[in-house]
Amino acid sequence: MYAIIADGGRQYRVEKGTEFKIDRLGQKKGEKLSLDEVLLVADGDNVKVGAPKVDGASVEVEVLDEVKDEKLIAFTYRRRHSNSKRKRGHRQRHTLVKVTNIKG
Repeated sequence: MYAIIADGGRQYRVEKGTEFKIDRLGQKKGEKLSLDEVLLVADGDNVKVGAPKVDGASVEVEVLDEVKDEKLIAFTYRRRHSNSKRKRGHRQRHTLVKVTNIKG
């Protein structure tokens, strides 16, 4: 059984036991959440497609940790201007979750 869920403008294909990163939720480690934006639920040949969401379907997840992405560097400069450089770094925060159950 698998489901396709939407969160933070992205779509994820998940199964029971799948670990994946979503945008930071601000939840504590060990908390359980229910993600209700389920776009598709498939169990063998039985497939439910939502318009846009499947009614009554949800994916239960457990928060494992809060992690950071690799650092992205934004460097800008103007040629022939000796003092016109700017370097900025950014590390996006994500919440690592594990799927415990798919209802649908």
